[in-house]
Amino acid sequence: MERIRPSNLSLALQDLTSGVGSIYIWPMLGWLEIKQRYRRSVLGPFWLTLSSGVMVAAMGPLYGRLFNLDLPTYLPFLAVSLILWALIGGLIAESCQVFIAAEGFIKQIKLPYTVHVMRVIWRNMIIFGHNLIVIAVVLLVFPPSWSWHLLLFPLAIFLLAVNAIWMGLLLGLVCARFRDIPPIVTSLLQVAFFLTPVMWRPEMLGRHQWALLWNPLYYFLEIVRAPLLGQGFSPSLWGGVVLITVVGFAVTILLFGRFRARIPYWV
Repeated sequence: MERIRPSNLSLALQDLTSGVGSIYIWPMLGWLEIKQRYRRSVLGPFWLTLSSGVMVAAMGPLYGRLFNLDLPTYLPFLAVSLILWALIGGLIAESCQVFIAAEGFIKQIKLPYTVHVMRVIWRNMIIFGHNLIVIAVVLLVFPPSWSWHLLLFPLAIFLLAVNAIWMGLLLGLVCARFRDIPPIVTSLLQVAFFLTPVMWRPEMLGRHQWALLWNPLYYFLEIVRAPLLGQGFSPSLWGGVVLITVVGFAVTILLFGRFRARIPYWV
């Protein structure tokens, strides 16, 4: 009797579930990569925390003055925004290299491809945890009016990490095939930084705030930032994130299932 081969879609789903479930592999790989990157460094990843703190302290009074904003209100906004943008931008940029950088693992060790994506996510989350010190210090000096919405912060970070999975698989797949995509993504990230309310507040657009709804990065930035700044719950933003999650995974699984077998040849 002929053996029934699993479909590409089932193989992609199996890779996704087994990769996410390999909790003894990708946390170790992510942590070892951080240790190797900051080997013989006294502060290690805290150098990024120090540089982020200096940036917030230097840019906060300057841009607060330029935008004519109250410093106790603007500085927490800027600190949270810059730290979150570093996380989001880092996840997007490193997703382009996720399979290319893991060429040695892919060609020598049989692991789910999702493991390499989870390794990148975990490493960026560790660095984000270090940078939370800057946010904590600023919010202690200029405390906002917190409410129960602060409980949404862990959920927002979780949704951001979940979306980083399909984004890592999709960008990693496309960039492994087309090596011109990573510099294009880097250039687009630089443009997106100025188009996304990181340095400036959304209400500064006035009646043109609707334009932000076309920026998917704004959704993820705002659902994480709003609870930390004591702002209310926005059903439209959270609904937009859920929609992006569903569509992103649907498209990624179809493409990943179709082309995952070619990744070793592309890298």
